[in-house]
Amino acid sequence: MPDFIRNPWPWYVAGPLIGLTVPLLLILGNKSFGISSSLRHVCAACVPANIPFFKYDWKKEIWNLFFVAGILIGGILAAQFLSNPNPVEVNPKLAAEMAGYGITDYSGLIPSEIFSWPQLLTARGLIMMVFGGFLVGFGTRYAGGCTSGHAIMGLSNLQWPSLVATCCFMAGGFIMANLILPYVLNL
Repeated sequence: MPDFIRNPWPWYVAGPLIGLTVPLLLILGNKSFGISSSLRHVCAACVPANIPFFKYDWKKEIWNLFFVAGILIGGILAAQFLSNPNPVEVNPKLAAEMAGYGITDYSGLIPSEIFSWPQLLTARGLIMMVFGGFLVGFGTRYAGGCTSGHAIMGLSNLQWPSLVATCCFMAGGFIMANLILPYVLNL
C-alpha cells in the first residue's frame, strides 16, 4: 500500500473532503448528512411495534443505511489492511498524566485499561461504557441529531439549533475532559 493511504491525512485535505459531502448530498438528492438517524431507520424497519416515532416511510431513507453500512465496511477494511502496527503516539505530557491514572497501554486505538470486557465489570468501566453510552444516546435524541449531523450539516446550512447544539457539545466535552474525567479515572 502507498504511504499516503496508510498515514493520516492532514486536516486541510480530510476536512474539505468531509465538508464537500454536504453539498454533494444536497445537490444529488436533497439529502441531509447525519449518522444517528440511521438507528431510527433500522428500528422502523425491524421493530413491528405501534410506536408513533417509528411510523414513517423509512424506505425513502434507505440510502442512509447504505451510507452507514459503507462506513462500517470501510472501517473493517481499514482496520484489517491499513492499520498501523506501531502503538498510538501520545503527547508525553498526556502520557504522564494518564500514567497517574494507571493508563499506559497505547498499543490499540483505545486504552485497554478503560475499554475492555474485564473493565466493564468495574465501576470505572460501567460509568465510561454503559452510563456514557446512555448519555450519548440521550443527548443525540434530545439535540435532534449527533455531533456530525449538527456540526457538519447543520452549521453549513446556517441552522441556529445546530449552532447551539454544537456549542453545547463542545462545552460538554471540555467539562467532561477537564472536570469529570479525572474523578472517573481515579475510581
